[in-house]
Amino acid sequence: MEMKNYSVVSEFVLHGLCSSQYLQKFFFVFFSGMYVAIILGNLLTVVTVISAPNLQSSPMYFLLGNLSFLDMWLSSFATPKMIRDFLTDRKIISFGGCMFQIFLLHFTGGAEMVLLVSMAYDRYVAICKPLHYMTMMSRQTCIKLVLISWVIGFLHSISQIAFTVNLPYCGPNEVDSFFCDLPLVIKLACMDTYVLGILMISDSGLISVSCFLLVMISYTAILLSVRQRAAGSVTKALSTCSAHIMVVTLFFGPCIFIYLWPFSRFSVDKLLSVFYTIFTPLLNPLIYTLRNEEMKTAMKKMRNQVVTFH
Repeated sequence: MEMKNYSVVSEFVLHGLCSSQYLQKFFFVFFSGMYVAIILGNLLTVVTVISAPNLQSSPMYFLLGNLSFLDMWLSSFATPKMIRDFLTDRKIISFGGCMFQIFLLHFTGGAEMVLLVSMAYDRYVAICKPLHYMTMMSRQTCIKLVLISWVIGFLHSISQIAFTVNLPYCGPNEVDSFFCDLPLVIKLACMDTYVLGILMISDSGLISVSCFLLVMISYTAILLSVRQRAAGSVTKALSTCSAHIMVVTLFFGPCIFIYLWPFSRFSVDKLLSVFYTIFTPLLNPLIYTLRNEEMKTAMKKMRNQVVTFH
């Protein structure tokens, strides 16, 4: 069937997180501080990795720097508008702005999922095949892994937006969220979108579940590999991987839940959306830096250099 854009809807009305004026003022201050912390924390991680030669040449930190870069974009696709909307009664987003939010969410989200798989593979090679680590995880390999994550994220996002933008939106335009969430937007089309919705949501669910399984397979292989070694090796492996496993759980958990139950009403979806678009990008730099001596040492050196320069 040929699909054309018969849309007469030029804008969407977002319901936001809540309707209470008092809570919206509180959320404006709270999430403004959170967003500033996200940008500064992840930017600090990127700058630290770039400025420290020992970190820049390390595959793990090269991938970590790219994760922080993606986290800044993931937190920025909707958060600034959500913060601004706390000060307005009518929360409007243009049709083009809505489609761009959907594109950017699935682009950065898909890329980050694949990048987390690459980071799990990096840990597997480092712990299980240490003698071949620098060969298997060369700079060229790391660049290819990052490019693959971006390409997969882009293709996933294009596959979502290509159908969404061409649906006929001819009447209802209220989205019960603080951003244009794909399952909620396609329900507003003036046609039966049940089958199309299942296909599109299955696409997102497939990439989420498959990446999560690949990550868990990598860490299971690590634990099985070190089980027969000395107790110190097991402790070191668990310490190295625990931060990664924590990030993976925090990121994939909400995503998988939302796309396994995509049409549930209110609020669990809203809370989970806040979690993976705001809290996870904030927690990532904290988890990786506070538990990592090399990162903390590099940050201290960079701070001392800045102080000395001034």
